[in-house]
Amino acid sequence: MSKKHNPRFVEFVDDAKSRIPEINADQVLEMVETGQPITIVDVREESEWATGRIKDAIHLGKGILERDIESRVPDTETVLVLYCGGGFRSALAADALHRMGYVHAVSLAGGWRGWNDVEGPTE
Repeated sequence: MSKKHNPRFVEFVDDAKSRIPEINADQVLEMVETGQPITIVDVREESEWATGRIKDAIHLGKGILERDIESRVPDTETVLVLYCGGGFRSALAADALHRMGYVHAVSLAGGWRGWNDVEGPTE
């Protein structure tokens, strides 16, 4: 089920998406399966994290991401795959991390829902 977002929010997200890379769940699954060094970051709310997450993801909710990213992931060259419920908040988060110097921050298009659609590993 697709969530209907407000027009200004969609414009804001589209603007962020014009500056950041997005990858789909199949691409992330391939990265995981081939052992590519990535850090998967769940930017959803704590209540969403508690109901399930991508296996081995770390949790840095969008509200604290910019404050805490350097402590959790100090290397700005790390490949960061950010995800939320559907790929909107993660696009905003990736845009913010790019501005902080994390040059390999990407947003998972389709987010948690897309990951579940390809039956990626969860916990």
